[in-house]
Parts: sequence; C-alpha cells; structure tokens
Amino acid sequence: MTSKLILTNEVSGLGAAGDVVEVKDGYARNYLMPRGLATPWTKGGQRQLDQIRAARGKRAIANVEDAKSLKASLESKPLVIAERAGENGRLFGAVSSKEIAEGVTAMFGKDIDRRTVEFPTPIRALGEHKATVRLHEDIFANLVVQVVAAKGAAKS
Repeated sequence: MTSKLILTNEVSGLGAAGDVVEVKDGYARNYLMPRGLATPWTKGGQRQLDQIRAARGKRAIANVEDAKSLKASLESKPLVIAERAGENGRLFGAVSSKEIAEGVTAMFGKDIDRRTVEFPTPIRALGEHKATVRLHEDIFANLVVQVVAAKGAAKS
C-alpha cells in the first residue's frame, strides 16, 4: 500500500518542501510523519499548496538574481575554518555542514541553510576541500573550504 503525502521539508532523494509524493505506508507512518517531514494529502491541503507555490513562483524570479550574485561571491575566495587537529593534520572529529553555514555567515554576511551544504567525503583533515551549496533549484556554488589548525591545537 502507498500513502499520498505533502512534504513539509526537503527530503533528500524524495523531493522538496511542497511536493506531493507517494511512498510506502511504513515509510510515511514510521519516518516522515513522526519527524514532521510530511503531512497527509487532502484537497484542502492541495489548495493551500497551490497558493504557496504561486507565492514562491513570484519570489523565485528575484531569488535567481540573488542566488547568482551570492554564487559569485562564494566562489571568489576560500572559506577558512579553524579546527583542532593532531600533529599529523587529522582533525579531532569532522567539519560539519553547520560549521560551513556559520562560516559563510561570518565571512560573507549571507545566511545559508546548513541542509543545502553537501560535500563528497567528510572533511577530517587540514587543507583544502570542496563543498557544494545549493542556492536555488538549479544554482549550485562550488565552495573551497580551507581548514586550518586552530590556535591551541595539540602540539608535541
């Protein structure tokens, strides 16, 4: 059996907020709905969804220009993040998408959602790494993340 749901948040591999999806009952009942990622589909919900989409469509045109200018500024210089590291350059832990989002806010003065930050492999060492930030449906910024040793890092 399948359930028809309206996504309230973006679910990777499934869709963006506002999409109507059909998923297996167990996935809907045990994962999506308890976490607040989706609500059951209804006719009233569909009408509300259409209004939200119309409003989003009006905003999206302006957002494309904003996204392109933000992409240019993000790609202009590397994002520097200081982390504690051991003597061989390995980090204690890994750089999270939240740290990258906070770094972008601090360095460029623009807020980005940490859920739009993706990296191919976890960042666990000092040096230069690549990350991708989805700024709009079709606009991705390729960010260079420069991980440096934080002051007070372990030294022997």
